[in-house]
Amino acid sequence: MKVGTRGSNLAVTQTKSIISQLSKIINEEIDIEIIKTTGDKITDSQLYSIDVKGIFTKELDKAVLEEDVDFAVHSLKDLPTELTGDLEIVAVPERESPNDALISSHKWDELPEGASIGTSSLRREAFCNYHGKKLNIKPIRGNIDTRIKKVISGEYDATIMAEAGLNRLGLAHHIQEIFPVDYFTPAAGQGALAVVARHDSSVRKTLEKLNHFNSVQEIAAEKAVLAELGVGCQWPLGVSAKANGNKLNVYSILLTKEGDVLSEAKLSGSINNAEKLGKDVAKIMEDYV
Repeated sequence: MKVGTRGSNLAVTQTKSIISQLSKIINEEIDIEIIKTTGDKITDSQLYSIDVKGIFTKELDKAVLEEDVDFAVHSLKDLPTELTGDLEIVAVPERESPNDALISSHKWDELPEGASIGTSSLRREAFCNYHGKKLNIKPIRGNIDTRIKKVISGEYDATIMAEAGLNRLGLAHHIQEIFPVDYFTPAAGQGALAVVARHDSSVRKTLEKLNHFNSVQEIAAEKAVLAELGVGCQWPLGVSAKANGNKLNVYSILLTKEGDVLSEAKLSGSINNAEKLGKDVAKIMEDYV
């Protein structure tokens, strides 16, 4: 069996975690194929200014479609709402934390006016403005280690990253503060991994055993909000679905880049109606898109 992944330390670490989980299901060697994506080649732009669907995924999709690899592992938030052709998310393993985290020598409330904060996320930029932080927001690219080093060296006063990636790489000791999801609402799918394969793949049944029910339902609701609104990373949208027993709580907020609230909605319902809950949240918000 062969799995495709991006070449970053985080992507390879995430892929190895999936291989480790699969090793408990099947006794078969799984080879890793490193594939460079469009997003990996662009190092000098704010990501939201590049209108390319699947910027971190399309080369991997091609490898799966052409059966060069059996499946691919993605950070779920990087996936476009609609997958190409015969591709399908066949598994969502147990989700890591969806929260955003602050990397800085300062506490969030102690960041001085004009402090430089590195982010290439329109959503994070909008939330900084929403909370009235008069910060100097500057683009930052590079892998997680590189971005942390840029803060430690003083090139930036702070940056904001997904807690999940820091945890997976054993870098949580660099976290100054973790933001609650109702304060910095994450991107849809943040903290989750997606195992993508052809719908007719011979290994599909095996891969499906990786699914974690609550995580699958949370992602279904969050992706439904995105799909119904028809927005991507060009919009500062936060979405959070959280399973609580047999209930699912879904919250979404849409901001302007300047941090003004365009719309927000919150609904709770049965965890078995995750997709409908997400669509209902989007319908409340859609007049503003």
